[in-house]
Amino acid sequence: VQLQACGGGLVQPGGSLRLSCVASRNIFGFKTLGWYRQAPGSERVLVAHITASGLTYYADSVKGRFTISRETDKNTVYLQMNNLNSEDTAVYYCNGVLLGRSYNHWGKGSLVTVSS
Repeated sequence: VQLQACGGGLVQPGGSLRLSCVASRNIFGFKTLGWYRQAPGSERVLVAHITASGLTYYADSVKGRFTISRETDKNTVYLQMNNLNSEDTAVYYCNGVLLGRSYNHWGKGSLVTVSS
């Protein structure tokens, strides 16, 4: 399983970015597919994920600002990030767990920097 993430960059406070994660297999085969983030000096934490059935989860810190969605025919999951602030600055990692498994698959990190 490979997860290819892209879409990071530098954005001003209040701005928006969209992250994409393309899976090497049918995304309905994932129990969860989403993003974690790791800020400097901090642990990696779950930001949002979507389940095979389409249920979504968001960390409290991003609720109302971030939206996770998917395009199943492209095996792609998106994280739309709006109203970004400096606390959102982190390396974002695409993560997937296959149905019936517990192993975490990771994509390469995408740096998101929110700064004026």
